[in-house]
Amino acid sequence: MPAIQTATLQGFIATGIGAGTTAVRGKALEDMICYLFGLVPGVAITHRNDMNPFNTEEIDVALWNEQDAAGLHFLPNVILIESKNWSNAVSSIEVNWFDTKLRNRGLDFGILISPHGITGDADDLTAAHSIVATALKERRKLVVLSTGELLALPDTDALGHLIKKKLCELAVKGTIT
Repeated sequence: MPAIQTATLQGFIATGIGAGTTAVRGKALEDMICYLFGLVPGVAITHRNDMNPFNTEEIDVALWNEQDAAGLHFLPNVILIESKNWSNAVSSIEVNWFDTKLRNRGLDFGILISPHGITGDADDLTAAHSIVATALKERRKLVVLSTGELLALPDTDALGHLIKKKLCELAVKGTIT
């Protein structure tokens, strides 16, 4: 259970907040994601900011998960992560686009990371929450993590527990909070 250095995460967040361009903000969040998931036993960052051959879809971060017993053994081998370092919640358009990327690749799991979560109301399944619920009906699980949740993690075991909690919440409620 490798420890997560909160000061390191805060440094990435501060870089993103202080950035003048969306590209620098985006890179800061992606750097944080790579740092965090790179600590997890059995997880390797394989791709960053790669376009598909048609130049129509960019993948922010792709992970290979060896499913190490001390890591994310309960998740699939290939994990795509979408990062949105926005000052507001991520809209249904962007969540739908991420879900489309997963669907186009035949994947059933993905993680979206955003400082402010997604738009809409989880109880009423409005806005982006509707996209998460629809994806679930089609057997795709979209987990949304906020930077605040990530900052609270002491170690990689806690990251695994957070993802498990989100997956259970998704199964029980049909959406995430």
